[in-house]
Amino acid sequence: MGVDSTPAPSPSPSRAGRNLPAAIAVGVGLGALILGSLYWQKVLFTVLVLAVVLVAVDEMIKALRTGGAVIPRIPLFAGTTAMLVAAYFGGPMALLVALGITVLGTIFWRMPGGSVGFVRDVTAGVFLIGYVPLLAGFAILLVQPEADGPGRVVTFFVVVVASDVGGYAAGVLFGKHPMAPTISPKKSWEGFTGSVLACIGGGIAAVVFLLDGHWWVGAIVGAVAVLTATVGDLGESMIKRDLGIKDMSNLLPGHGGVMDRLDSLLATAPVVWLLLHLLVKA
Repeated sequence: MGVDSTPAPSPSPSRAGRNLPAAIAVGVGLGALILGSLYWQKVLFTVLVLAVVLVAVDEMIKALRTGGAVIPRIPLFAGTTAMLVAAYFGGPMALLVALGITVLGTIFWRMPGGSVGFVRDVTAGVFLIGYVPLLAGFAILLVQPEADGPGRVVTFFVVVVASDVGGYAAGVLFGKHPMAPTISPKKSWEGFTGSVLACIGGGIAAVVFLLDGHWWVGAIVGAVAVLTATVGDLGESMIKRDLGIKDMSNLLPGHGGVMDRLDSLLATAPVVWLLLHLLVKA
């Protein structure tokens, strides 16, 4: 009897397409760094965020170049640093001023390159500035209050992680109805339901126990965060589909690139900052 030499197909890491052990290990490691920096010296949290965001900016520069846009690193890196440092030391107004200067610097830096592709390159650069460092600046603003800044940051991470984990678990176990098949085929309405339940539960727990706030504030934070986290995830998927790439990079095992992990966080940071600013006393 002959032996079938056809190699067996390699098993998928999981039904959702992740290398789950690697993804968990990376997630736990990043979480430990975030918590350690927050509760030891808040300025270290800003340094950590800045380092991560600079990597994300570099990934976006490379990704947008595949679409033909040429974005210089120097003004983007300098502007990103200025924006996050300004947010930490000066608050929202300083972040806004640094944003304006960064946009102007990007425009001026591109001018010597001539008019060919000028609008394309500047538009892509301004998009990147608004998408990554500006939204990341709100995560820095969360840590500002002396009394409960770290608790606000942890609340922010709790709701986003809860949305991700709840959606992942429910999608793997029950996912049957695609949510956005042309954008992200693995996302399902069952997974979104899991995200909603986990995110609202996480929001209530975090606001009540970390910020001494009302349970309904946590419910609002969670309900809004699940929407922005989902939009952030789908939005980044659309960028990658438009550019014809699968992941922003392969830097993080089981996750892809840094931007593949920041998508939901970036979209959620402004709304969590605003809701906690309005509804929870510092």
